[in-house]
Amino acid sequence: MSAPLRIRENGIDLFVRLTPKSSVDRLEGFETSADGRSHLKARVRAVPENGAANHALEKLVAKTLGVPASAVSVVAGGTARLKTLRIAGDPGALAQRVEALG
Repeated sequence: MSAPLRIRENGIDLFVRLTPKSSVDRLEGFETSADGRSHLKARVRAVPENGAANHALEKLVAKTLGVPASAVSVVAGGTARLKTLRIAGDPGALAQRVEALG
């Protein structure tokens, strides 16, 4: 399975399926949905109110990939379970780190 990302000029877009109100904060590898799209599974303890779960997801991904929290932002799916995160940085290095998560 290929990594759930799209290379951009100044970083990557990462496709994530988020489960809020979990018992732990963690990334759980790749998954393919029924429509054939792959995404990274993530769980956060935060509740999905006032952007808390999105913020927790941004911090978790930043820490895991070794980038500043300010380099990660939710650009699509703010209130949905399936989200697109934009991560600024070297696209090649970021893609390798994401692929290592699978």
